[in-house]
Amino acid sequence: MAEELPPDVLAEVERLTLLARSVAGETEATAHREARDARLYEFGFRARVREEADREVLVCYPAEWMADGVVQLDRIEDRSRAVEIPLSGVGEEDEWAVVEAHNRDVVADVDATAGPVHAANASAFADFMGNHYVRRVESAGEAEVREFIEHYFPRNAWPSSEQRDVVHESLRLVFDVADGEPPSLLR
Repeated sequence: MAEELPPDVLAEVERLTLLARSVAGETEATAHREARDARLYEFGFRARVREEADREVLVCYPAEWMADGVVQLDRIEDRSRAVEIPLSGVGEEDEWAVVEAHNRDVVADVDATAGPVHAANASAFADFMGNHYVRRVESAGEAEVREFIEHYFPRNAWPSSEQRDVVHESLRLVFDVADGEPPSLLR
């Protein structure tokens, strides 16, 4: 019997699916879909995108529901283990674009308030939260901030020594500008 899917796995699966849909090259899109499928496989789940007349839905379902490559819904008594994540709908704005615009506004406010060094750190954090979690910067919790500081920032932001010295302060500014509550790591 497959385990249930934890919220962080669902968020990662949604993020990878959205990335696969947004990249230009098929090779990169395939890599994102394969990463999503591998993550789901760890929990005994599979994914498919169901296209309806007015929207697309990512469906994650237990692998044992399949026979000969087809989900056998008529044989399933309890369908509650499947998870549906809407990817688009009539009149909906693209979630990533909305998050990206918000996060860029926060970066501009940090720049206006504290200058380019803090803005560079805020921009790196905005990239991290938008591209890895498709979330607004002020929604970051302790785990995301720690992941950013310890892993993403040193490897992907190519920070100067000045940026490294003030990264905690920069992140506090991000939360202040966005009217968010910073996690205890930043207090």
